[in-house]
Amino acid sequence: MLIPVAWLYGIAAYRKYSSGGGYPNISLSTPLPGIPKPVFASVDGQEKYETKITTLENGLKVASQNKFGEFCTVGVLVNSGSRHEAKYPSGIAHFLEKLAFSSTAQYGSKDEILLTLEKHGGICDCQTSRDTTMYAVSAEVKGLDTVVSLLSDAVLQPRLLDEELEMTRMAVRFELEDLNMRPDPEPLLTEMIHAAAYRGNTVGLPRFCPADNVDKIDKNVLHSYLRNYYRPERMVLAGVGIEHEQLVESARKYLLDVKPVWGTSSAPNVDLSVAQYTGGIVKMEKDMSDVSLGPTPIPELTHIMIGLESCSYLEDDFIPFAVLNMMMGGGGSFSAGGPGKGMFTRLYLNVLNRHHWMYNATSYHHSYEDSGLLCIHASADPRQVREMVEIITREFIQMGGSAGEMELERAKTQLKSMLMMNLESRPVIFEDVGRQVLSTGKRKLPHELCHLISSVTPGDIKRVTTKMLRSKPAVAALGDLMELPSYEHIQAALSSKDGRLPRTYRLFR
Repeated sequence: MLIPVAWLYGIAAYRKYSSGGGYPNISLSTPLPGIPKPVFASVDGQEKYETKITTLENGLKVASQNKFGEFCTVGVLVNSGSRHEAKYPSGIAHFLEKLAFSSTAQYGSKDEILLTLEKHGGICDCQTSRDTTMYAVSAEVKGLDTVVSLLSDAVLQPRLLDEELEMTRMAVRFELEDLNMRPDPEPLLTEMIHAAAYRGNTVGLPRFCPADNVDKIDKNVLHSYLRNYYRPERMVLAGVGIEHEQLVESARKYLLDVKPVWGTSSAPNVDLSVAQYTGGIVKMEKDMSDVSLGPTPIPELTHIMIGLESCSYLEDDFIPFAVLNMMMGGGGSFSAGGPGKGMFTRLYLNVLNRHHWMYNATSYHHSYEDSGLLCIHASADPRQVREMVEIITREFIQMGGSAGEMELERAKTQLKSMLMMNLESRPVIFEDVGRQVLSTGKRKLPHELCHLISSVTPGDIKRVTTKMLRSKPAVAALGDLMELPSYEHIQAALSSKDGRLPRTYRLFR
């Protein structure tokens, strides 16, 4: 057997010092004699593959980022969501999400689409949010032509058959029932806090189809909406894991001169409303005692979410708000883990570790192109709602104090690590590329974002918090609300120096 020469040098060095004699007094940074010099991998901090963007003649943007691997994620993102439904019955985006990848001009059924993708090891999905609709496919790179052809057909040529619409109505009704019955109230509370913060406008419009509108949405309503919003200048074809030239070529072939099934309108009627933050309260009295029965039932809880206006993701203050949200952190009272799990965030240290009766305290940050909302969700026994609300209002006031150097550094490090870990996943890179190009026309790379996060100072945190505390609160309350303070009292607490609720005196309890 041949032994590499380097090994022999190593063995000789090892024998020299392993015979029981004393090792030479050399530091660990000094190379051992006879061992070849190692060659380390180096990183320059820059992306190996830049995001490339091309705008086609019809206004459609094609954005891609290459990535090593046999598979790619490709999709179409449309600047369309529940915020654009002011002139239509709410729930269209919810319907379109459920109808995605059904029968099209080229494919007779959803099964045909899935079988076509299966040949390339592919899967498809559609997700809608308040401001974006995303059709995505992950498949082998060599199936790119088929994938773009299929996406073009799914987005621009859906048949919207009566039986498909009926199935969608059933799916929507089931989802609405499930939303009200599930033990985790977070999706329902998020819906309620948006309705309170932006009453009756843009991002405050319902993301889920209201039960009254399920039968109102038909093919004509959908076509009328699609004619105005599914236009090439409002779309991005994004791809990760493919050559940009290949993607552009496929886009020209399948998305350049395609006439949508709903026709085109020369003057689209697009809702360009800017989000108007109103503040306010949305309450839902609900018996939560039987939410989760069984041998270990979840105790009856009342859920409160309090939010204040932050900023749009296009503003410079977006990064300080993201760091502030990470600094607040929080979670459930039964979480376990070290600093990486956020156990040293303020909502753990000041709330969950001090008040054993609190079941949850979590910070959330929702940001859109023209506004944003930073909120805290808390849950506790219905008898302790007043105390819980006061604890949360005090946390909001304390955000305006000076941030400790260590907690700020920890929050920044945690935000950077979360960003980088998420961007190791191909579908996440796809969504990041698509959303950024759709909203700004370009993409900030991870190292640029990390630099911006590192630049956040305690002064930035204090400045954005002071600005945020000037806004009216938005409140969502779910469960037994007998002990819930009035909206005016919550507003007074958030305007005070210490965040305490005004005292109330009652003759009878």
